[in-house]
Amino acid sequence: MSKKKVAILISGRGSNMEALIKVCQDASFPASIELVISNKKEAYGLEIAQSYGIQIQSLNRKNFPNDNEFDNKISAILKENRIEIICTAGYMKILNADFISMFRDKIVNIHPSLLPKYPGLNTHLRAINAKDKKSGATVHFVTEELDSGPIIMQGSVPIFSNDSSEQLSRRVLEIEHKMLVTAISLICAEKIKKRKDTIYFENKKLSKKGISFNHLMEQR
Repeated sequence: MSKKKVAILISGRGSNMEALIKVCQDASFPASIELVISNKKEAYGLEIAQSYGIQIQSLNRKNFPNDNEFDNKISAILKENRIEIICTAGYMKILNADFISMFRDKIVNIHPSLLPKYPGLNTHLRAINAKDKKSGATVHFVTEELDSGPIIMQGSVPIFSNDSSEQLSRRVLEIEHKMLVTAISLICAEKIKKRKDTIYFENKKLSKKGISFNHLMEQR
């Protein structure tokens, strides 16, 4: 089986990254993590990736005259390594429009909320303050508008009355790991495809909420 070449962009500890690296070691998994890139040289995820023998790159924005030049360097590295899918997992820098256009429908992000609710930061506290009954995570294709690309998959967890944002974060992170692995597997196996602004799962058109991860797990 030919594995799709995947690169992961990170800024921090890389727990979603590690979940992907672990599963990609299975010969039957349809993806191979070829490269991990961070915009922060102190990102702990770089050490983790290196411990698995993954090629790493660290780029400092301050060494580039502008954001375009910074993203151009990343795109050059991705092309040099013949990367087919890019996963942004805790990457805390907004990609520019040219970069997104260059890798259209090849950039996948995981966001810790049930989009379109709570794009951006502080998602868990915002959900708690709004007295929501549930929260979760969303895997989506990246477009020029922040956290607004077509949704591939969503998974939810309950919010309890005494939850702190840290407690909710831990609960959401557990489902994030499983969701990202599942979504990348389906994309690399070409069971998920995007045509224009519509996503298809096994040739069936998905709703704007994408695949329900909870329902998918119930079926297995």
